[in-house]
Amino acid sequence: HRGDRYDATGYGPVFEDQPVETIYPEESPEAKITMSCRARANPPATYQWRLNSQSIDLDGDNHYTLVGGDLVISNPIKNKHVGNYSCVATNDYGTVVSREAGVRFGYLDFFSSEEREAVHVKEGQGAVLLCAPPPHYPHELSFRWILNEFPIFITLDKRRFVSQTTGNLYISKVDLSDSGNYSCFVSSASIAKSVFSKFIPLVPLTERPIRKYPADIKVKFPDTYALVGQNVTMECFALGNPIPQIRWKKMNGELPSNHDVSMAGAHLHLYNVQYEDEGTYECEALNSKGKDWHRARVSVEAFPEWTESINSTEKDISSDYTMSCVASGKPKPHVQWLKNSYAYDKRDLRFSGLTFKDSGMYQCIAENRHGVIYANAELRVIACAPTFEHNPVKWRILGAKNGRVVIECKPKAAPKPSFSWSKGTELLFNSTRVLIWEDGSLEILNVTEADEGRYTCFAENNRGQANSTGSLSITEATKITLAPSNADVTVGENTHMQCAASHDSTLDITFVWTLDAHTIDIDREGSHYERNLNGGSSGELLIKNTQLKHSGRYTCTAQTPVDNVTASANLVVRGPPGSPGGVRVEEIRDKSVRLIWSRGTDNHSPISKYTIQCRDSFSQEDWRDATTSPPDVEGNAESATVVDLFPWTEYEFRVIATNTLGTGDPSSPSPKVTTLEAVPVVAPSDIGGGGTSRELTITWTPVQPQYYYGRNFGYIIAFKPRDGYEWRKVTVADPGAKHYVHKDSSILASTEFEVKVKAFNSKGEGPYSLMAVIYSAQDVPSKAPTSVGARALSATEAIVWWLPVTQHTVEGYQVRYWRKAEDSETSSQRVVLSSRENRTRLDNMRPDSHYLIEVKAYNAAGYGPPSQHLQIYTKKAPPSRPPKIISKKLKGTSVNIAWEHVEPLANESTIDGYKVLYRQASKSTGTLFNTGKRSIDLPMHKDGDYIVEVRAYSEGGDGAVAQIRISGNTSIKYQRNTFTKMYKAPF
Repeated sequence: HRGDRYDATGYGPVFEDQPVETIYPEESPEAKITMSCRARANPPATYQWRLNSQSIDLDGDNHYTLVGGDLVISNPIKNKHVGNYSCVATNDYGTVVSREAGVRFGYLDFFSSEEREAVHVKEGQGAVLLCAPPPHYPHELSFRWILNEFPIFITLDKRRFVSQTTGNLYISKVDLSDSGNYSCFVSSASIAKSVFSKFIPLVPLTERPIRKYPADIKVKFPDTYALVGQNVTMECFALGNPIPQIRWKKMNGELPSNHDVSMAGAHLHLYNVQYEDEGTYECEALNSKGKDWHRARVSVEAFPEWTESINSTEKDISSDYTMSCVASGKPKPHVQWLKNSYAYDKRDLRFSGLTFKDSGMYQCIAENRHGVIYANAELRVIACAPTFEHNPVKWRILGAKNGRVVIECKPKAAPKPSFSWSKGTELLFNSTRVLIWEDGSLEILNVTEADEGRYTCFAENNRGQANSTGSLSITEATKITLAPSNADVTVGENTHMQCAASHDSTLDITFVWTLDAHTIDIDREGSHYERNLNGGSSGELLIKNTQLKHSGRYTCTAQTPVDNVTASANLVVRGPPGSPGGVRVEEIRDKSVRLIWSRGTDNHSPISKYTIQCRDSFSQEDWRDATTSPPDVEGNAESATVVDLFPWTEYEFRVIATNTLGTGDPSSPSPKVTTLEAVPVVAPSDIGGGGTSRELTITWTPVQPQYYYGRNFGYIIAFKPRDGYEWRKVTVADPGAKHYVHKDSSILASTEFEVKVKAFNSKGEGPYSLMAVIYSAQDVPSKAPTSVGARALSATEAIVWWLPVTQHTVEGYQVRYWRKAEDSETSSQRVVLSSRENRTRLDNMRPDSHYLIEVKAYNAAGYGPPSQHLQIYTKKAPPSRPPKIISKKLKGTSVNIAWEHVEPLANESTIDGYKVLYRQASKSTGTLFNTGKRSIDLPMHKDGDYIVEVRAYSEGGDGAVAQIRISGNTSIKYQRNTFTKMYKAPF
C-alpha cells in the first residue's frame, strides 16, 4: 500500500490475546492443547504458527487445527509437540509475531513399591525422614507427611519441619509420642496430582537420663537468585535438645522491612524483593548446649522492563525518523528488532528520507535469561496535499491590548508545506512585531486596535495548496490593582493574601493561587484555605490555622480567556523545629556512645535545646530520654555523648529539637549499634535450696538478659559446710539456669551449708550475691511438743497451746483432735501451723463431747513424735429456744421491752443472762446490752425504724434470737420470733 492511498480507518495487527506457557498432564482425559492467539486489525488478520521458530505446516499434520487464530493440538505426542510456539498475525499493513510460549508435558510418577526401612532414634536425639520424591515435571512440588493413616497429617511446630525443597521431615528432638508410621505426601499443583510413599516406621528408643545435644543445622538455604518484585522464601532448621531457637539476620545491614518470619523461625520470607535486599543472609540456631550457623547469598536480578519504547505513528514522506527502544534488567537485556516478522540487527532504527517502503509493523524485543518482553508499533509513511478540513484556523481570535497574539496554522500535509500569511489583501512579512513561525503559526507583538481584522494562512507543498481564515479582535489588558503583601505568622494563626485586578468588561476573570508553583485546590484544601469573594474583581485568599507547610511564595494569577497577570508575596510561618537528620553513632564504648546529627530547619525560631532518646533491644517499642554528658544539649550543638548505657546491648537513638514555639518531630532512628562488653555487676538473687538424700540443691533467680553485659554468660556457684574453710566452686554455662544439684553420698543429714552465686561472661566475673544458709537432707523432728494445754471456749470451740520444739529443722506443727468414743483417730480433724506459732483455736467441735488432742512437729522429712494425748470436754449446747417477748411499753423518751425466762433443755447449758442488740433496721450492727433481768429500757429514736434482738447466753454460747421492730413514730411492730440455732455470738 502506498501512503497516499491508505484508508484512514485501516491499521495493522494489534495482539489482544497471546499464547501462554502450558503444562499438559500426560494423564489428561482431554486429549488436546489449545494455544490462544487473537489480534485486532483492519482488514482482519490471517494467522500462522511457528514451533521452535519454524513454520508449522497446518495442512501436513492432522494433529494441528486452526480455530480463528487459536492453534489446537489434538492427541499431542510428547516427543513431537513439545517446544516453543509463537503466533504470526498478518494483514495489508504488516505482520507481527506474538511472544513465545512453551508446551511441556507434566507428570508425577508413583513412589517405589519397595518397603522403607524403619528409623530407630534415641529419645532426645534429632531425626530426619527422607522423602526422595519420584521423577516429575515441573519441578515445583508441595510436601506434607501422613502419620499412620490418610488423611491424618502431622502438625508442624518448632519441633517438626517439612522442607518444601527436598520434602524431608525433620524432628529436632524425638519424643516417645513420635512413634508411628510416616508417609511422604507429594502434590503437583500444575497437573493436579498427588502421590504418597510407603510408610516409614519411626521407633524412638527410651534413654534415661535423656541426653542434650547442641544445635545442628540440617536444612540449609542455598545461594539464591531473586527477581525484583518477586517473593523469596529461605529455609533453615536445626536438630538439637533443647529445641534450638532460629534467628535470622542480614550481614552488614538490617533485615529488609518487607520481611516476615514463620514456621517457628524456619522460614524467612522476603516480599517484593528490591535491589537493596541483595546480600548475605545468616541463619543462627541456638540452644543451651551450643549454636550453629549457616550463610548464603541472595543475588537480586530483574526481568526486562521497558524504560523507552515505541508507539504507532504517522510520518511524512521524505522526513527523518528514529525508533528507539531501551530496556532495563539484570543481566542487561539484549535488544533486537523485527519488521513484519523479519529480524533487524540494530539497536535503534534511524530513517533518513522516509519512503512508502518503510511503512509496516515493527517489533522491539528485549531478552535476558529471566524472560522476554515485546513492544509493537505501526509506522505509516504518508503523502498528501495540504488540507484544513480537520483543523482550520480559529475563526475568532482575541488579543489583549499591548499583549502578544499567536494564531496557529496546522493543516494536514505531507511533505511539510511552506507557509505565508495575509491580513485582508495585504501580504505579511517578518518584522520586529510580526513573525511567521516554522510550524506556520503567526505571532504579533504589542497588539493594538489597528491590528484587528481578518488573517489568512496559506499552505503549499508539491501535492497542492490550501488556505484558512480567522478574525482577530483586541480587548483591554488585565492589570493587578491590589497586590499581595509579605506576611509573618506563628503556627496556628490566621492570615490573608490580598489580590485584585481590572479587566475587559466583556470577559470573565478568574483568580488562581499557587504556593511555590503548586496550584492550591481550594475545594480539597478547604480546612486551611478559603477565598474571600469581595466582588468579581477580587481574589483575596484567607489562610486558616497556618502550618509550617504553608510557608513559601504565594502567587496570585488574574486570568481572562485572553491574557493573565501575576503578583507574588512571601509568607513566613514560624513554629517548632523540624526533625534533625543524619543521626549516626561513633566512639562506641561499654556504657557510652557519641551521637552526631545534622541540624534540621529551625522554622524561623532559633533552636534552644536538643533531647536525645534511646531504646534498646529489650524494650523495642519504648523510647526513653537518654542521659547525656553534659546533661543539657544546647541548640547550637550537633553532637552529644550518651552515658549510663547497658554494656553489650543493642541500641538505636533519635534526636528531638526544641525552640520557644515548641518541640519538633523526632529524627529518624540511627542505625542500630551494640555497646561494648563489660564485666557483670549484677549478682543473682534469692539464693536458696536444700537437700534430699545424697544431694544438695542450690537455687537462685537468674540475672535478666540486659545485665549479661557480654557473651558466654553463666554462673559460678560457691558453697561449703558452715564450719568449713575451703569454698567449693562450680561453673554453670547456661544463662537461664535456676539451680545446681551437687551429688555427694558423704553429705550428712541436716548439715548447714553456706552458699553464694555470682555471674561471669567473656570479660570476667561479677560480684557474689549475699550469702545464704541451706541445709542438706533433713531427719524428721526427734522431739515432741511439751506442756500441752487446752480448754473449751464454748460448745463448738476450744483453744490449745504448747511449748515449741527447739530443733532448728522444725518447719511447723500439726494439731489433731477427735471424739474419744464416737470418732476413729484416722478421721480426726487437723490444723497445720508454722513454726512461729504455738497456740491455735479448734472449731467445728460437737457440743457436750469428750475430745482427745495431740500435737506434732514436722519438716520436709516428715512428722516427729506426737505429744501425750490431752483430754477436754466441750460445753453443753446453748439454748435452742428464743425468748418470748411479752410486753413493750412507752415510757417518755424510752421504750421498755420485756420477755419470758428461757428454760434450757436437759442437754443445754444453764442460762447465764441475756444479750440485747439495739440496731437500725438498715444495719447489721448496733449497741449491745448484757443483762441478768428479763426486761430492758431502750432510748427512742426518731430517725427511722429500729430492730431489737433478744437472746439468752450460756457457757455453751448464744441461743436463738427473738426480734421486734420499733418505728420512729412510736409505733411498735412485732416480728415473728426467729428460731436460729447459734452456738457462737455474732456480736
